[in-house]
Amino acid sequence: MTERNRQKRTKDAPYPTDFTNARFVECMRTPHDVGGEDDVPMEFEEKEEEVWEHNTFVTCEVLAWRGVWNAEERRRRQNVDLGNSNYLAIPYYGRWLLTAARILIDKQHVTLTELIEKMDEVKKRYE
Repeated sequence: MTERNRQKRTKDAPYPTDFTNARFVECMRTPHDVGGEDDVPMEFEEKEEEVWEHNTFVTCEVLAWRGVWNAEERRRRQNVDLGNSNYLAIPYYGRWLLTAARILIDKQHVTLTELIEKMDEVKKRYE
């Protein structure tokens, strides 16, 4: 096989015979699976949850009670499906909120337009 053909076939993904065990392990790691990775030392401090965090938790639990989602679906969407950059950039309960919005829209409980209009309405209340 020529080098040109080899480059062409691996442009989007490795060809099965080129897929090493190490590459397989890399691909199987999900963004929230950070065990054993190097990181800077960090001091743990207890933090009292903010009101929006409590409200987010309650809202998401009510969605689960109402059958909109189950805990595993929520965890998968907020941890695995976000991608590494979003997972690391968005705070914990921020991921819950994003996931709730995505699921409500995906399952057609609300439209994106309705959600945006409601968010604008709430923002105006706090201006």
